[in-house]
Amino acid sequence: MTRKFAASLASKGQPECQPIVADPEPEVCQQKESVGDGTVDIDVELYELVDGSDSDIDMGATENKDIMNEDELLMDIDSADSGNPLAATEYVKELYTFYRENELLLSFQYYQCGAFMQAKSCVRPDYMSSQQDINSKMRAILIDWLIEVHYKFELMDETLFLMVNIIDRFLEKEVVPRKKLQLVGVTAMLLACKYEEVSVPVVEDLVLISDRAYTKGQILEMEKLILNTLQFNMSVPTPYVFMKRFLKAADADKQLELASFFMLELCLVEYQMLNYRPSHLAAAAVYTAQCAINRCQHWTKVCESHSRYTSDQLLECSRMMVDFHQKAGTSKLTGVHRKYSTYKFGCVAKILPAQFLLESGGTPPPSGAN
Repeated sequence: MTRKFAASLASKGQPECQPIVADPEPEVCQQKESVGDGTVDIDVELYELVDGSDSDIDMGATENKDIMNEDELLMDIDSADSGNPLAATEYVKELYTFYRENELLLSFQYYQCGAFMQAKSCVRPDYMSSQQDINSKMRAILIDWLIEVHYKFELMDETLFLMVNIIDRFLEKEVVPRKKLQLVGVTAMLLACKYEEVSVPVVEDLVLISDRAYTKGQILEMEKLILNTLQFNMSVPTPYVFMKRFLKAADADKQLELASFFMLELCLVEYQMLNYRPSHLAAAAVYTAQCAINRCQHWTKVCESHSRYTSDQLLECSRMMVDFHQKAGTSKLTGVHRKYSTYKFGCVAKILPAQFLLESGGTPPPSGAN
């Protein structure tokens, strides 16, 4: 039995929410200690002297050691999952080392203007120049439509990011006529579903959502062509795998998680964002979402350690995301904005953009400023 998708595309809709107001920042807790007639502020953190009679103890060295141990504990974000075999905490460092190696530059292609380095999972940011009948605007329309299809089918996040990666890698290697661009898109979704999902849409469903523009045979032929062109390489690090790690480092709640994915999905439609590596996009999305929710720059040492990006390195990409966020509700392609304006996705599209990042220095305005 096929999924009744064609009807749901026309009939289903989600109610929108009111704008979200960020919670005020928590005050820093301090403890007062009485000294004589007055009070003195002291840190909540207490130090214990083992032997008060021993005056030869190097307190400076002891404090430094305590701070180092505290930093090590902060950097370990996997201790809570040590008993969960599905978390694979014993191998998580090796896994992310592998992901980074696969997104890093592995081979070289030389042009007259110099050396261009091509990554295994990334694509050339100028690959569209080799296409004769399609352009970046057509790519944006296709991906915006596929994001809506992905939402209606209730597919996993992993599927969406792999689908877009397959499309870009294929278009980088094959010249595609305009009339077959949608065929590439629906076939890429089918392949991503087969790799990531437990329940895969049948081909007849894809024929229906494409308004019968293609036959079942054409989809299956395109499937073979894409797989052969990509040499059956479906195991690539997309922004999703890095996003899950960085959200864990940020100790993200549900609102921050949804807002981060909102920022990241806005980038999927934008061809220019191919200039950034998957890990860079994921880190910038978390950083931008934190800035929007907290109304201040918020990038901890733990986030910096696990992402390997400083806030300064993320600022340029983050500013682009803020610009996308500002225009998301009024642009011609509103699929992502409508998706994240529903209660199911926390109405995070209604959060006010972090406009202060667009200003010189990227610092927020003082409290009470207009």
